[in-house]
Amino acid sequence: MPPDARRILVIKHGAFGDVIQAEGALRDIRENHPDARITILTMPAYRALLARSPFIDEVIVDERAPRWRLDRMLALRKRLREADFDMVYDLQNSSRTNFYYRFMLRDRRWSGTAKGCSHPHRAKDPKKIRTLDRLAGQLADAGLTIRHTRKPDISWLADDVTALLAAAHVARPYIVLVPGCSARHPQKRWPHYDKLAEALISAGHTVVMAPGPDEMELAKTIPGIRLTDTHGLLNWNELAGVFRNALFVVGNDTGPSHLAAHIGTEGLALFGSYSPAERTGIIRDNFGVIEVEDLEALSVERVFNEVTRRLEAHSNSV
Repeated sequence: MPPDARRILVIKHGAFGDVIQAEGALRDIRENHPDARITILTMPAYRALLARSPFIDEVIVDERAPRWRLDRMLALRKRLREADFDMVYDLQNSSRTNFYYRFMLRDRRWSGTAKGCSHPHRAKDPKKIRTLDRLAGQLADAGLTIRHTRKPDISWLADDVTALLAAAHVARPYIVLVPGCSARHPQKRWPHYDKLAEALISAGHTVVMAPGPDEMELAKTIPGIRLTDTHGLLNWNELAGVFRNALFVVGNDTGPSHLAAHIGTEGLALFGSYSPAERTGIIRDNFGVIEVEDLEALSVERVFNEVTRRLEAHSNSV
């Protein structure tokens, strides 16, 4: 049985792909605590996204100030304690949130990996477990019934983008390319999206991109329609709408690719050897991966053929 709770705190700082994958866990927490007030503690970048969640009542922003800033730590501690939470689900399970347990909320019931917490995740080495299985295991260890954690569905996030697409003269069907990723992880970028776009366009497909701030210059080198040219930078809700209406998405191991995977769009993610794709949780019935030792050596032909194969398989199943 889940612990009885009136006021629940969920902690999920990021990153974006991890926040997206926590959607099913949030739904299960809500179903197991239908009458509780649920608050989530997250980073500023995800405030608007999580405020839209139908399973959350309140969002508290954590600037994640350095822990030596005692004034900031004491202010956060005061706010969290005044909220009188009687259950905490730590879905971040980081050294920072373990510190929050010890310094701020040690006397509250706590689900996670913090040493000494009331509802510990009992997996031997949680960091080696696939993300969705890890979340499911933690919540099961806390006594929750698990129905959605392994099957996130963020269709509620998507805006109606009919006008946005019309302004860019984009008609369905179209394929979205996600050629970038965080500037901090250049090893995650497959360098041949320009050639893939040329091959897709030659095959009769409309190619669309919605680059983020780190990919604006890169997107200018790739054939296709850039939605930012007519609309400017898209927010997460608009990007979700673009993905939901797409025929297919091809992207790197980056947050937008996880968004596409968990909104139900057919797609393909490209992974190098830096991280096992299976552990990230991006592989779904609708979303596959190509995983190689050296991303730079991954040929355009192989990616194009896999896109074509998956499109044909999807068409035959509809």
